[in-house]
Amino acid sequence: MNYSDIIKESLRMREMSYCPYSGHAVGAALLTKDGRIYTGCNIESATYSPTICAERTAIFKAVSEGSMEFSAIAISGGPKGKNPTKYSFPCGVCRQVMAEFCTDDFIIIVCNSEDEYEVHTLGELLPHSFGKEDMS
Repeated sequence: MNYSDIIKESLRMREMSYCPYSGHAVGAALLTKDGRIYTGCNIESATYSPTICAERTAIFKAVSEGSMEFSAIAISGGPKGKNPTKYSFPCGVCRQVMAEFCTDDFIIIVCNSEDEYEVHTLGELLPHSFGKEDMS
């Protein structure tokens, strides 16, 4: 699979980040199984609890518009106004939200540029997850 489009969108979304407290800008681009891309950025609040990560922003946008079948997400993060130099992996809350809507083979791409990225699966990043099937 060519990840170029969602990596570019992830990097572009970093510029939209509202992160005056942490200074850590994160962008995400979520690819649906039917080829649509939903984007998100992190949005902070002075009280931190209402802060939302880029990954959940993209997922919640997609779900709120009727899309619930996803194949991949690209995530980029680093100091606001600078090029990323370290990979930003999804936090535990975002991984749990991904587990709600995605399968273990869902692709998670962490990237610093179009040429510098790693590809992982949700199953690798959230082994032994608790999900819908555990609720019965």
